[in-house]
Amino acid sequence: MVIDYSKVLGRHVQNIKPSGIRKFFDIASEMEDVISLSVGEPDFLTPWHIRQEAITSLEKGRTHYSPNRGFTELRQEIANYLNRKCALTYVPTEEILVTVGGSEAIDLCVRSLVNPGDEVLIPEPSFVCYVPITEMAGGVPVVIETKAENQFKLMADQLEEKITDKTKLLILPFPNNPTGAVMRRADLEPIAKLVEKHNLFVLSDEIYSELTYGKEAHVSFASLPGMWERTIVINGFSKSYSMTGWRMGYAAGPKEIIGCMTKLHQFAIMSAPTTSQYAAIEALRNGDDDIAYMKTQYDMRRRLIVDGLNDMGLTCFEPEGAFYVFPSIQSTGLSSMEFSEKLIYAKQVAVVPGDAFGECGEGFLRISYSYSIKHITEALDRIRAFLKEI
Repeated sequence: MVIDYSKVLGRHVQNIKPSGIRKFFDIASEMEDVISLSVGEPDFLTPWHIRQEAITSLEKGRTHYSPNRGFTELRQEIANYLNRKCALTYVPTEEILVTVGGSEAIDLCVRSLVNPGDEVLIPEPSFVCYVPITEMAGGVPVVIETKAENQFKLMADQLEEKITDKTKLLILPFPNNPTGAVMRRADLEPIAKLVEKHNLFVLSDEIYSELTYGKEAHVSFASLPGMWERTIVINGFSKSYSMTGWRMGYAAGPKEIIGCMTKLHQFAIMSAPTTSQYAAIEALRNGDDDIAYMKTQYDMRRRLIVDGLNDMGLTCFEPEGAFYVFPSIQSTGLSSMEFSEKLIYAKQVAVVPGDAFGECGEGFLRISYSYSIKHITEALDRIRAFLKEI
């Protein structure tokens, strides 16, 4: 019997497009002499003292399940960190949930807040998961197209245009992946006024918070007046501590929302990895110097790659956060997909087409600088040679 699986599989899943980020990573993995600038994967090893703590936990036989919400000790350290870094106060036992990466926390938050038909505002270009997660929850994604002339920040007038009586949730993905855009306090304050005016809730994805450059530190949206009660802060360990494979994230917010998220977490995941939680405790207690070192290195790479791209004619605004640049390739006459495909096959350099992060990303590329100076310099030389050939 031949089964027509298109009639068996859920339509809501079949209709989701595959991630545009992975396509060029997969191509690169099958080619020789490829320089990949496509994946947001820090090239630093997880600091040794963090790995050592994980090893010690295994040697002591700490391999059992943790509480659903995560170890109390870890939740206390997360609360200490958020208070120290963002001036936010959370009760560890009720208002913090440890998750399997930041992505699980995003999914749990959307599913806990969104009813079928509720509208979710999503600034784009942005990380690829927000739209499909919203659709899977029965919500209606409403895209807000940010613009290069505003350095891809969400503007208050753009936000207000999209708000309707069905709007429930605003996703704030700053510092932003893929653009590197940052929302400073002055940018966030008018957004907060609209959130309060229209009785909205906010998912503030702050996974890149520690990678905010310049003299002004990262400002958490939840720290603005009246926003704590309306905001779920999502963060994690992948980017700031170079712990991508450990799959550690967390959510912090009002106990009613975190409680609902915890119920979903109990049935879908049960608990985050035990060994990773012990490593995360060590990271929060003794990892500030590691963050400072890696941030300095990223900042140097950031300036190198921005200068290099602008010098060869690919206009690139200076990103203030994360470890991505988002140069325009419109001057070449190629689409983002055409440019990316021609570049990888002609010069073995992998980047991600901008439209993978939303239609308004067309005409741009996402290039990650979470790689060594040598790696970046060679990639820039190859891109320059490619531009001369076309």
